[in-house]
Amino acid sequence: MTRTAFITGASRGIGAAVARRLAEDGWNLALTCEKNTDLLEQLADSLRARYGVTICTRTMDVADPLQCEQAAAEAKEYLGPIHALINNAGVCHMGLLTELSVEEWDRIMKVNLYAAFYMCRALVPDMVRRRAGAVVNISSVWGNVGASCEAAYSAAKAGLNGLTRALAKELAPSGITVNAIACGVIDTDMNKCLSPEELKTLYAEIPAGRPGAPEEAAQLVWQVLNSPAYLTGQIIGLDGGWT
Repeated sequence: MTRTAFITGASRGIGAAVARRLAEDGWNLALTCEKNTDLLEQLADSLRARYGVTICTRTMDVADPLQCEQAAAEAKEYLGPIHALINNAGVCHMGLLTELSVEEWDRIMKVNLYAAFYMCRALVPDMVRRRAGAVVNISSVWGNVGASCEAAYSAAKAGLNGLTRALAKELAPSGITVNAIACGVIDTDMNKCLSPEELKTLYAEIPAGRPGAPEEAAQLVWQVLNSPAYLTGQIIGLDGGWT
């Protein structure tokens, strides 16, 4: 049976790597992004050509519940049942809490936490009716331990971890798994705000001595999706031994 995954934030970084890994395994895909439409279309075209999978794409704001509902409906109409939801879209902000605006706080919360709720609300009911499905939330180590000058991001990811654990308990009787991957430093554009010197210092703190690759995160997502159904409600660390 061909399986289908819905991936948010798929134009680059972890989301794009997950799309490549699942396409390699024959998954059909619904891919979204907020701004990088050209990158998303290039990725989709390359995966169609290489693996022969069916893909639909949509540029959207995951912070808007209506757009999430519309994207989910479009994906189901084009691809059929969605077997896995990967909530990957995220934004971060570095700075003192006292300098963080209400608008910035709201945006970080909506993209990193509310969007996962919106997408689950749109796609989980069909999974419940089929009594099968999986949700994988891309979280962060900061959701576990917090980070100085990243209060909003840490709070949002902590909320995402809580949502993961609670929803796993709610959906387990329906045969649906819900897990999160708490990423450490992954080599993506999210780290471009750091200078080479800051990155060097950061990598020295990581026992593995380097950042993780998006492909490593993607491989873990693939492994979670192919794990026994008894694996649910877990926050799985991927941080090179950092935390």
